[in-house]
Amino acid sequence: MKTFPLSILLKDRRSVMIKDEYEEDEDSFASIKKENYSVKTEVKIEEEKKDTRASKKRSRTTKVKNEGEKSTKKRKTSKRKNAKGVKNEKKVTVKKERKPKRKPKTEAEKRKERELKLKKEEEEAHIYKWWENQDDLDGEIKWHTLEHHGVIFPDEYKPLPKSVKLLYDGKPVSLPPEAEEVAGFYGAMLETEHAKNPVFQKNFFRDFKAVLKESGGCPEAKITKFEKCDFSHIYKYFDKQREKKRSLPPQEKKRIREKRAKAEEKYKFCMLDGRKEQVGNFKIEPPGLFRGRGAHPKTGMLKRRVYPEQVTLNLGNEAEVPLPPKGHNWKEVRHDNTVSWLAMWRENISNSFKYVRFANNSSLKGISDFKKFEKARALKNVIDDIRKDYRRKLKSKLMIERQIATATYFIDVLALRAGGEKSEDEADTVGCCSLRYEHIFLRPPNTVIFDFLGKDSVRFYQEVEVDPQVFKNLRIFKKAPKKPGDDLFDRLDPSILNKYFHSYLPGLTAKVFRTYNASKTMQDQLDLIPNKGTVNEKVVRFNAANREVAILCNHQRNVSKGFEASVQKMNEKIEEMQWRKFRLKRMMLQLDKNLKRKKGKAYFDEIETLSKEKEQQIINSLLEKEKERNEKRYTREKQKLDWDKKTISQKEYHERLESLKEDKKKRAEKHREKSKQLKAEARNHKYDLSASVTVEKLEKQVDKLEERIRNAHLQLKDREDNSSVALSTSKVNYIDPRLTVMFSKKYDVPIEKLFTKSLRQKFAWAIESADKDWRF
Repeated sequence: MKTFPLSILLKDRRSVMIKDEYEEDEDSFASIKKENYSVKTEVKIEEEKKDTRASKKRSRTTKVKNEGEKSTKKRKTSKRKNAKGVKNEKKVTVKKERKPKRKPKTEAEKRKERELKLKKEEEEAHIYKWWENQDDLDGEIKWHTLEHHGVIFPDEYKPLPKSVKLLYDGKPVSLPPEAEEVAGFYGAMLETEHAKNPVFQKNFFRDFKAVLKESGGCPEAKITKFEKCDFSHIYKYFDKQREKKRSLPPQEKKRIREKRAKAEEKYKFCMLDGRKEQVGNFKIEPPGLFRGRGAHPKTGMLKRRVYPEQVTLNLGNEAEVPLPPKGHNWKEVRHDNTVSWLAMWRENISNSFKYVRFANNSSLKGISDFKKFEKARALKNVIDDIRKDYRRKLKSKLMIERQIATATYFIDVLALRAGGEKSEDEADTVGCCSLRYEHIFLRPPNTVIFDFLGKDSVRFYQEVEVDPQVFKNLRIFKKAPKKPGDDLFDRLDPSILNKYFHSYLPGLTAKVFRTYNASKTMQDQLDLIPNKGTVNEKVVRFNAANREVAILCNHQRNVSKGFEASVQKMNEKIEEMQWRKFRLKRMMLQLDKNLKRKKGKAYFDEIETLSKEKEQQIINSLLEKEKERNEKRYTREKQKLDWDKKTISQKEYHERLESLKEDKKKRAEKHREKSKQLKAEARNHKYDLSASVTVEKLEKQVDKLEERIRNAHLQLKDREDNSSVALSTSKVNYIDPRLTVMFSKKYDVPIEKLFTKSLRQKFAWAIESADKDWRF
């Protein structure tokens, strides 16, 4: 089978997210209305329009009698006179031959056409296919030449208007710009959950007072208590600014985006070994308040502004060093080709380094991913030996060996992270080696209950039946004098565990086990999927397999706030499609009274399931949505016109405004007519059908709607099943992307349905190198 060319990843500009199949166009009744909004039927399809146009054209064609033909019929010909009174010659309109209808393309032809187009784009892109020369993937040298333009620093702080001040003990106070900026960080997010968190407030106020002291203090008052600070004026100012930004007309937003993109263009790319490669995060993080994930003890702390004097650049020896901002100097300029970062600095929250690296679709990042998944594949060659060894050591007389064996069992079977020691000012998240006494509960005969905070403070709670010897070991590890707060594996840390893994495979770590088990689980799940059904059904099955991996890796997420609203919206869409289907079936019965006998009563029974009250509710909802769309359309066009007012004459402005109001008036009138007609139809179920409407055409429309309804139900179930599971984390980081590509090619599912555009760029090497028979 042919593979999708790489250019689909780098050149394709189309949206590739899985679409809601039942998403309607602007008018829910587009397929059933005429220009005057008299609702005829849902089968006013293109064929009828073409027939009508052709009929009108034929009626306008002047038939001319042939010279030798005898006829008793008289033709009436219109005679025109020109300006001089001379009769014009008769105009003969030659009837054009109707072009034969173009035969619709087959799926194979469409696929071939798409592949040819993408192949052409690929040839234009000159993509560096590093995976075709894997001899160059080993070694410490990452690059030979490297040129880039440095980093972008955030804008300097602009002070608040003099009328916007912090209130302390009810009185406005003036702050130095440095302290005012920090106060603005908190004031801008006053109504968020973070700002209401006591830990967040405590950390913010401590850092705020420190900056206030550094910058000279407040002349009007000594600020010592958070409770006396009133940030409401600052919040209102920033809220007004946000609203002002949201209300900008589209063309102004576009102008701002284009201006920003132009300024950033040169930073987006670098020259790596003579070829153009994309840079990832080339912007220095702006100052602000640290949020953190979960119950982070440092939430609310001030992320201080980063200056060029803190930034180290890395580039080639011969490359021109980018100029720092005026009045500043770089901390250091390095020429280290054994690393793959372009710039780095130390941030103040956790005192760790931040890096500017290559983008996810770069060759170096692709090579790194490739090596990671190949290491996981190599593990399958020694996994049986490792399992045999740790099962034997579960009964070892040496306590350290028992702890290594038990920890390896958890990492292999439960896909736990290795874990490591945490300082007091870090979030209390744990992994296997850092499990404490209170994190596990034992329930005989062999059930272990795990309850702790994992990475990103996501709760890990599982009740697992374990090997009897593992259960016995855990009882020994929890034996007195151990108590809550003590380490479960008191003789073990990640370095000891990884040293044990290295004895079987160089470079093997606990993380490789997670990658291996995730990919192996995905392979096993995909093997169970039958190669049948529609594309959407196959995608749902693929997501179900992905979900099993996410559950294994504990990739959870909180149900989004808008989830219930989105589910309700989807259900409403399904109800609307059901109503349109019932409506079409009623039209069929109106055309042929004996259709129930011909097609079977069961085909029409579902019509009766829709009550008149429910039908009226659906119609009202559709009409209300259309009314809202009309209002939004007018508001949008009015904003656009008001923005253009600066560049057009007063006369043109008023003419366009009157035209806009007239259009709004016409749309409102059409909406009223439609409302009357739909409500009348709902009362008596009588439809004004044109002569060209046939039962066959209506039936085709019903079939299409039924297919869309099935797809909508599939997507709704898929969304509900995955509401609390983060599929993307495992898909991006733990599942070998070649498994996804294999599924795409073997099951004939477009890769766009499984990988977003950014993932297709990131995993270009997988799309090009894996075929339908590839296996992990």
